[in-house]
Amino acid sequence: MHNTLPPGLLDPRGDSALGTAVERIAQILEQAQGRVFLGIAGSPGAGKSTLATLLAERFGAAAAVVPMDGFHLSDRVLSARGALERKGAIDTFDADGYVALLRRLGSEADRPVFAPRFERDLEEPIAAGLEIPPTARLIITEGNYLLAEADPWRRLREICAEIWFVDPPPDVRLERLVARHELFGKSPEAARAWVSGTDEVNARIVERTRDRADRVIPCA
Repeated sequence: MHNTLPPGLLDPRGDSALGTAVERIAQILEQAQGRVFLGIAGSPGAGKSTLATLLAERFGAAAAVVPMDGFHLSDRVLSARGALERKGAIDTFDADGYVALLRRLGSEADRPVFAPRFERDLEEPIAAGLEIPPTARLIITEGNYLLAEADPWRRLREICAEIWFVDPPPDVRLERLVARHELFGKSPEAARAWVSGTDEVNARIVERTRDRADRVIPCA
């Protein structure tokens, strides 16, 4: 059973909804000891990174964002596996490495920890592209598959205090996704082909995990 936050969270006019989310995080931080991990899941183009950034900005130096996307397998590895055309599928990530990093962040909060960052201009992960400082008591991690039941993804439930699901209207999500692919180099035709093919195959898998979320955020 999940709670639902008000719509419009990612709309500039929805500041009260964002405030509701911030209040919930503050409650979790107050009740917890040590670092707190908040997961944000959702289909491709749902607005996960936007929400993560907005929330992190509210907590300043006390928060850091660690995206799942930094654990994309490289194009070289995907090509060798014959999986380049399925890039973004659940088996095209280093899931064990992702889980291990989050656990390390929980146990090594007294010193900086480095994490990989996904560079969209290159469509490749960059090692040690993010620095998570000791001041970050709140770690916001976002990605498509945080609610997947397969191992090792299911271990994220042990790490995260809560995992939320971002759920915009399908047409909004699709247009946003097409625009993002165009922004990073695909032609309009190629962008729509990728979205309707690879991205939507992955989206259907992600959407089946929606009911496992602690909170569903139906944003605009």
